[in-house]
Amino acid sequence: MIDRIAPWVLGAAVFLLSMASTAGSVGVRSSLPMPVLATVAACCGVAAGLARRRWWPLVVTGAVAYAWLVMWPAAVAASYYAGTRLHRGRDLWLYVGGAVALHALGGIVSAHAQGYRALVAGTLGNVLLMGSAMLGLPLVAGLWVRARRQVLDGMREQAGHLLREQVLRADQARDQERARIAREMHDVVAHRVSLMVLHAGALEVNAPDVRTAEAAALIGGVGREALTNLREVLGVLRAPDPVRGPQPTLADLDRLLDQSRALGIVVNRHDEGEARPLPPTAERTAYRVVQEALTNVHKHAGNAETDVHLRYRPAELEVLIRNRPHAGADGDLPGSGWGLVGLRERVELLGGRLEAGPWHGGGFQVLAGIPAA
Repeated sequence: MIDRIAPWVLGAAVFLLSMASTAGSVGVRSSLPMPVLATVAACCGVAAGLARRRWWPLVVTGAVAYAWLVMWPAAVAASYYAGTRLHRGRDLWLYVGGAVALHALGGIVSAHAQGYRALVAGTLGNVLLMGSAMLGLPLVAGLWVRARRQVLDGMREQAGHLLREQVLRADQARDQERARIAREMHDVVAHRVSLMVLHAGALEVNAPDVRTAEAAALIGGVGREALTNLREVLGVLRAPDPVRGPQPTLADLDRLLDQSRALGIVVNRHDEGEARPLPPTAERTAYRVVQEALTNVHKHAGNAETDVHLRYRPAELEVLIRNRPHAGADGDLPGSGWGLVGLRERVELLGGRLEAGPWHGGGFQVLAGIPAA
């Protein structure tokens, strides 16, 4: 907004000062008719307003107005713009030479005039003084402004370069850290899961009864699926611009529940409300909530019977996983303690809520409200 108004403020100031100059307030009074003086002053003001786009009309009007009427405001503005526009060298020296010649011409014209004009603008001392004030000082001010702009532009460019370099270094550090994590996971987790799958396969082949063989086959299948998921995660960590593979949704929930049932846990699914398609992120989050809750049941509640509730509310999907107390639960399987923390962060990122803890029936429950509107 200011950039649009400023040129015309300058034009209005040049017009008013030009009129004041011809009236004798800040210059030499002219005997020409007022319409002629107003027209010349208006031309100077318009040229000053357009100087940001084209500044040569301001130079021409300023030269004519000064040589003819000793009207100085347009000449001052032209010298300032010359300092901000012209490169140091040939163009700048040509302007300086032309401006000095024109100012000298104005002094000669004023010297041959009669009365007050000859005294003010025709003597050698006043010509030199006015030339320094109207040409030298504005030109120096324009050169200073131009140099300052160049310095600021250079500083901005350098700051941008440093910022880009910092971002590049951060990206490199992140890629290196991801590669290190991928190596650690491959060396430790993938190796151990592979051994688990191999032992499950050996147990399946040498099982003394059908039930043991089925359990071993289930363990091997779960382990192979875990290896597949682990390879996908490692691929995401290694890729500089990762593209994620297909993510589980609520359509895969029954398969997840069947895996827990195959391990001897009674899992009951209850759907309440009218099922409807939900945003992919909401479905993935709901799946992860059920997965983590069932994992905790396996770790800490033995084969306790578990209920999984999916409640379709108007604005959210409520997921409730509740296991009943079981006397044989030993709770001796190791856990990191970060599963529910990460799950809560995942749910809260969607604007939802997650509560986990004992319930009055003696078991444990996980309740998540996931926005689904």
